[in-house]
Amino acid sequence: MTLLTKLREIVGDSHVLTDADTGKYDHDWTGKYKATPIAVIRPASTQEVSDVVKACAASKTAIVPVSGNTSLAGGTYAKDAVMISMERLNDIREIRPDARIAIVGAGAVLSSIHDAADAHDLVFPLTFGAKGSAMIGGALSTNAGGSNVVRYGSTRGLCLGLEVVLPDGQIMNLMSELHKDNSGYDLKNLMIGAEGTLGLITSAVVKLFPKPRAYATAMVAVPALTDALTLLNDLQAATGGLVEAFEYMDALYITDYLTMYPKARTPFADAHDINIMVEIGATAPSLTDVQPDGTVPLISLLEETLAPMMEDGRILDAIVAQNETQRREMWERREAAGEVMLLRKPMINNDICLPVDKVATFFERIDLRLADLDPKALYSSVSHLGDGNIHFLVFPTKDDAGLVDLLTEAVEEVVLSLGGSFSAEHGIGLTKKPSMARRKDKVALGVMRAVKAAIDPDNIMNPGKVLP
Repeated sequence: MTLLTKLREIVGDSHVLTDADTGKYDHDWTGKYKATPIAVIRPASTQEVSDVVKACAASKTAIVPVSGNTSLAGGTYAKDAVMISMERLNDIREIRPDARIAIVGAGAVLSSIHDAADAHDLVFPLTFGAKGSAMIGGALSTNAGGSNVVRYGSTRGLCLGLEVVLPDGQIMNLMSELHKDNSGYDLKNLMIGAEGTLGLITSAVVKLFPKPRAYATAMVAVPALTDALTLLNDLQAATGGLVEAFEYMDALYITDYLTMYPKARTPFADAHDINIMVEIGATAPSLTDVQPDGTVPLISLLEETLAPMMEDGRILDAIVAQNETQRREMWERREAAGEVMLLRKPMINNDICLPVDKVATFFERIDLRLADLDPKALYSSVSHLGDGNIHFLVFPTKDDAGLVDLLTEAVEEVVLSLGGSFSAEHGIGLTKKPSMARRKDKVALGVMRAVKAAIDPDNIMNPGKVLP
């Protein structure tokens, strides 16, 4: 019996896709990585995933998991491999309002989890531009971050439990609903961020939070990034840590956004180099109840906090959203980054993280380095500034592999000199394997290889990814 025959017996003929039928899956979101897989398998249950993995393991056939396929690092490249799509494991099994948890399948799209939580006046706070297609399994596999990390943490911090199919097909039940469990090695967090190289996540228990009864959202222009950090700290102090998003967009990003969306409004009447979108969310009635004069205390608090900074020059301009339409307009400007980043080519996409008080120093140093290496190169940044995660795009003057490597290494050197990381939330995949080889601690790489060899001795789980 051939492998494909066996897989058709497990999931049904219509859920084994081959050749031209794999077109939806055979390329990543950027279009950089493209390969026709042996087949795309669409199981409908954890048991079917287990049976598919066992069949592939028996023939030592490589397996590549795919969720929403919004990867920016080549994590779903599947040449000579069977892809296992999680899209049919899309059930939102349970919302437990009192425990503030949701139990979901790996194929649940983020926006559907948002909607299900919203029906109970709760939120699942993981959010980013691809929320309408990205699935929770992929977000867990890359430990995605998004715009609300400054308040709620990354995906790893939002997950209590997992179900995972291991490379031999065994189902590992880590579906804990506990906030504390010190029973041995932390296998859940080992699987989160492993990009499918150690097993396939099929279900998860995720945390929910009270839905803010009011938001205060603003665009703020500041003279320098050091002023942005002061602004963040002042807002956290004034609100008791209610800042949910603190997002940075530079002048070139705003220019490119307006080029792509010519009907969109500019964030301010005048152009500024440093544009910050800040959002605060609150549940307390003292901050959220509409006053007799029609004002919302939370919005008033934001305005009152910004006013003295405007007076002493730490803020150049500020626009506070007065309604949901204006708030959504600010979010749409930020969440368009995935599309806007593809406007200019060639492009080097750096997903880096720095200590928040070293971000300004990074830009000072990298500006000098790029001026030496490629004086006419441009760069742009749109960033989760509140947690130090900088999406730093470099547009070199020519598409030359040697120049790209030189510029990439320059960014890495500056980042590491400041105690940062060359990978923040997009994963390693294929794109950052050279960076792993150059920059990751050699002892740590050795431990990672030992873990991979122990759990996946035949190297069938997303082979060729993550580890150099």
